[in-house]
Amino acid sequence: MNGEETYDEGDFDTGLLEEELRQAAAVLDPLPPALLQIAVDAYALHDLDARVAELTFDSLVDAIPVRGAADPPRMLTFEAGEVTLDVEVTSQGLMGQVLPPGPARVEVLGGPQPAATLTTDDMGRFTADTPPSGPFALRLHTGADVVVTEWLRT
Repeated sequence: MNGEETYDEGDFDTGLLEEELRQAAAVLDPLPPALLQIAVDAYALHDLDARVAELTFDSLVDAIPVRGAADPPRMLTFEAGEVTLDVEVTSQGLMGQVLPPGPARVEVLGGPQPAATLTTDDMGRFTADTPPSGPFALRLHTGADVVVTEWLRT
């Protein structure tokens, strides 16, 4: 040969190289936490047809503290048009109710990890046995309607 080496595409593992480059970038140039938060918040809005539910009650802000309560539940109410979503977050899990009652699917969004999907009963009630860890939002599917809450910290 003339001294030039040629590489066949099959001789090189691009997936391994890409993973090594990702790891190097994570160490040498990590993603700023504020930028990561913006990306997580933007992810909640990837349903452009979704209506954004307004937080109308948050017990951390609006409720009167109860003396002696060691770990009171966090009570949240969201409204989007005629749809109301009442949620209680405790250290044991999450429970809520969609009004008006009826069949619906509720997704508990937690950033980049897969969403936990819950189904309401005939009264619009739903429960999850594990509380959200870190920032979370809820995406509600009722028939043709999609409603998304804002992101909250637990």
